[in-house]
Amino acid sequence: MKSVFYPKLLTVLKEKYTRKQLIDDSIAGIIVGIVALPLSIAFAIASGVTPDKGLLTAIIAGFLISVLGGSRVQIGGPTGAFVVIIYGIVQQYGIDGLIISTVLAGIILVLFGIARLGTVIKLIPYPLVVGFTSGIALTIFTTQVKDFLGLQITDMPAEFIGKWHTLFASLGSINITALIIATSTVIISFNFKYISKRIPGSIVAIILATVVVTYFKLPVETIASRFGEIPSTFPTPHWPTIEWANMSGYLKPAFTIALLGAIESLLSAVVADGMVGSNHRSNTELIGQGIANIASALFGGIPATGAIARTATNIRNGGRTPVAGIVHALVLLLIMLFFGKWAKLIPLSCLAGILVVVAYNMSEWHSFVAVLKGSKYDIIVLLVTFFLTVLIDLTVAIEVGMVLASLLFLQRMTQAGTIAPLSKEVMSEEDFAEDNERYNIKKGVELYEINGPFFFGVAHKYRETFANLNLKTKVLILRMRHVPFIDATGARNLAELIKMLHGRKVKVVLSGVTPLLLEELVQARIDFLVGRKNICENIYSAIERADEIIALHQTEKHTHESN
Repeated sequence: MKSVFYPKLLTVLKEKYTRKQLIDDSIAGIIVGIVALPLSIAFAIASGVTPDKGLLTAIIAGFLISVLGGSRVQIGGPTGAFVVIIYGIVQQYGIDGLIISTVLAGIILVLFGIARLGTVIKLIPYPLVVGFTSGIALTIFTTQVKDFLGLQITDMPAEFIGKWHTLFASLGSINITALIIATSTVIISFNFKYISKRIPGSIVAIILATVVVTYFKLPVETIASRFGEIPSTFPTPHWPTIEWANMSGYLKPAFTIALLGAIESLLSAVVADGMVGSNHRSNTELIGQGIANIASALFGGIPATGAIARTATNIRNGGRTPVAGIVHALVLLLIMLFFGKWAKLIPLSCLAGILVVVAYNMSEWHSFVAVLKGSKYDIIVLLVTFFLTVLIDLTVAIEVGMVLASLLFLQRMTQAGTIAPLSKEVMSEEDFAEDNERYNIKKGVELYEINGPFFFGVAHKYRETFANLNLKTKVLILRMRHVPFIDATGARNLAELIKMLHGRKVKVVLSGVTPLLLEELVQARIDFLVGRKNICENIYSAIERADEIIALHQTEKHTHESN
């Protein structure tokens, strides 16, 4: 179990942990905690829940992700990736439905880790990730236009096009004060780095906006005016009422939450590894994320995962161990318990400005444009995932995107697989000229080469190729040096191909069979069908074996004629 679940914190505790590192981790944790405050509140509001839900998530999940996770520097909490799906769950099933879905997602994440799927999840196609991430960014931006402009809208449609129709219809109710605050927030957030790289611009913008709005009593909505007080007490665990009839409805978003959480946390961990020169433990990270989500949900929190921006902030400010993440959670706890009365004064237009910046950073438009310049297969996956995320549903987008990416990959593999006579079409010019001189292939022997995996996508193609050939030969050498594996369908079709050739009085010799491929051929009993002597390690032994078969055939022919 240790190889599957061994938190990085245990590794750090076994090392020599210095006083200097404790100070560096504490400073980084305090800064990240302050940065996480507005983001946690903003993500909660954008998700359709109260601000304290975001704070609780950052505190509980953030603490457990640092204590139980597989990364030294990962900072966990609510992120923009979950906004769309949380909003949909809350609208359809309410808060209890969200809690159940999040607990189920946590269980799925734990199972992912126990099943050692950490490495596999990192293989999610890049165009798919860019597609749904950009779609989420556009959706977040759309949800923030109302507060950014201070529009007076009481009933906002759920669908994307309906939202924009309502927004355009309400442009006459723009609150200029809110617009100025939101725009100033965006400008400060983007440009304060030129003044100080250690102090985030978003924090400066929030402090300035809150002070100005409070002092001058400006007519804009604040957290308090819309949501009331931020609780200053820590809640007790709450187990929701389960509607068993809706269980299938909970499972679908739960799987999406788990997959999104896994992808984002592992991507964040990989980025962090590159920044600090360490290696995270993927499966431990998944298990830690799962436990953190279960605990967060039971205390009323929302889904959480590793946050790339907050993790990078942690690293840039000197955080090098999970202690920084623990301090970050404790800072947020203190803010909630003792300073919530100040946090409630934050203007919603300021939070909208911060989320617009988050949406811009999430959009990865550079990556989006780069993929559009790539292959048509990647473009199809990107655009389909993007538009489904925006127009239909994130869960549907991921499901369809994964299936589509898999089908297109199979199609490309099918096109890549070839079987052809040894010629310039299957070799480089130099290899062809060299082989022509080295190989002394006798009359009655033909040499074909298979390139690519012999799997179900190409098996029928190879069989049809030989079925349509008018082979006038005694021995056919199948060169398989570029066949990495053969699946059950490929083995079955290869067996039928060999039987068909045997029926035509053509002997088959397999060349370039690797040990792994040989093992698969033996399991499929193809070694008995073709003859163990006719499975050769390289082309030279295959040609030598073909010569023996030709010589034996000629001897049998002479014997038959003399009789």
